[in-house]
Amino acid sequence: MKILSQIGIVLGICLVAELIAEILPVAFPASVISMILLFVLLLLRVIKPQHIKEKSSFLQQNMAFFFIPAGVGIMSQYEFIKNSILPLLIICILTTLITFAVTAITAGLIIKLQEKLKQIGR
Repeated sequence: MKILSQIGIVLGICLVAELIAEILPVAFPASVISMILLFVLLLLRVIKPQHIKEKSSFLQQNMAFFFIPAGVGIMSQYEFIKNSILPLLIICILTTLITFAVTAITAGLIIKLQEKLKQIGR
């Protein structure tokens, strides 16, 4: 029963995000609105992490499974993209490297910030 209530919370947030996306005068992905809503609700402590813990763990552990449809979709459109494979691969590799670099820099800055905050707190 606990997992059903957690699924209900997540789906409820997704439903609200869909409604907000319909109301907005510009196109904005409901999935992004959902993540923002969930973040705000967690920050405001309206939802506590334990309210969605098992559902979140399940999704995180099975994340790779959710990329299969996208991969199949790309392969089914191979005829349309076969002439652009090399540029697409270069873009994928470059954006991956940029993402790794930005993540490393951000993590380093956060660690330094946490160390400074610990020194101030002493």
